[in-house]
This record gives sequence, C-alpha cells and structure tokens, in this order.
Amino acid sequence: MNKSKKDVSLSEKDALQDMLDVEKLLMTYYGDALIEGSSQPFRNAILKSYTKHAETQFRIFEQMLARGYYEVQPAAKMLIDQQTENFSKIKKQIAAE
Repeated sequence: MNKSKKDVSLSEKDALQDMLDVEKLLMTYYGDALIEGSSQPFRNAILKSYTKHAETQFRIFEQMLARGYYEVQPAAKMLIDQQTENFSKIKKQIAAE
C-alpha cells in the first residue's frame, strides 16, 4: 500500500532530528565550497551562509537537548587530558618542521 505525504507524519523528535541532519549536511557543503572558493566575494557569501546555518544547527540542537531528545555525555577528565596532550604533541611537531 502506497502512502501519500498527508498520510505520513513525523513526531516532534523525528522532525527536529531531520532538521538537525539537514543543517549539518548544509554546513558540510558550505565548508567544502569555502575550501574550494577562488574569489573573495564568493568566499564571503559562503562564509555568511555557513555562519547562519551553524547558528540554526545549534538552536535546533539546543531545542532537542531541552526536550530530552539529544543526550550529551560529559567527557571524562582523563579523556580530555589525553586529547590535550595529543594536540600539544602534534602542535610541537608542526612547529619543529
């Protein structure tokens, strides 16, 4: 049996997740365009759109978080310290080259 659009509805959680996924995908495309952009006016326009979608993505994330639809696990201090150390090592390697 085929369902039409009017027969299918998304829950609030699914709709917000879909919106979040779209914004993340758009940010990926804008990021790629920014990297490949060869003129300053083009890059400025892309950066403006990227920033706009980054803000939208974060607002959607905040709404999902507030409604309990998105669970964030705090990082353990040991993991943070380990990543900070790894970053410091890479930074030193780059500076030495």
